[in-house]
Amino acid sequence: MTTAAISPIDCQAVPLNWYALHIRSRHEKRVAERLTSQSLETFLPLHRSRHTWKNGVHVDVDLPLFPCYLFARASIHDRLRLLQHPGVLGFAASSVRPTVIPDDEMSLLRAATENLKAEPHPYLNNGDEVRIVSGPLAGMTGILTRRKQEYRVVLSVEAIMRSIVVEVSEFDIQPKENHR
Repeated sequence: MTTAAISPIDCQAVPLNWYALHIRSRHEKRVAERLTSQSLETFLPLHRSRHTWKNGVHVDVDLPLFPCYLFARASIHDRLRLLQHPGVLGFAASSVRPTVIPDDEMSLLRAATENLKAEPHPYLNNGDEVRIVSGPLAGMTGILTRRKQEYRVVLSVEAIMRSIVVEVSEFDIQPKENHR
C-alpha cells in the first residue's frame, strides 16, 4: 500500500477572494449561470429598464448594472479555470495581477443593489465627495449629484472603473472630510 505525501498547501484552506471578470458583451447572465452551476459564487447586479421595441411594444428587462462585468469569488488556483470559460475575456486589473475586491466592498455593493433603486451612471472623477452616514450604505463615500429635487450619490467600483447612482436623503449624507 502506498501513501501519498500531503503538501503543506493541501492542508491549509485557500482563501476565496472576489474578482471582477470582464465578460463578452451581452453574455453576463449566461456566464453567471455557467459559473454558478460549477459551484462558484457569483454576483451579477441587475437593474430594471423599460425598452421600447421597433414595433412599439414596451417591455421591462433586467440588464446588468455594470455591462460586460461579473463578480466571482474564487481562490487564486481557480483563476485559470475562470479564464477558460466561454465568454470570459479576462480579469479587471489595476496592475499586472487581477485586482481583489474586498469582502466589505462587495457586501456594500450587494446592499446597494438589493435595498435601493440603483441604476448605471457614468464613472466620475470630479465632483463633491460625500460620506453616507446612515442607512444600509453607511460608511461609503461617493460623489453627490442632483436630479430635480432628489439627492443622489454616485458610488464607484475602482477595480472595473464603473459607477452606479443611488437616491439618498439629504439627512443621510455629510461632506467627506479631506485628509491632507
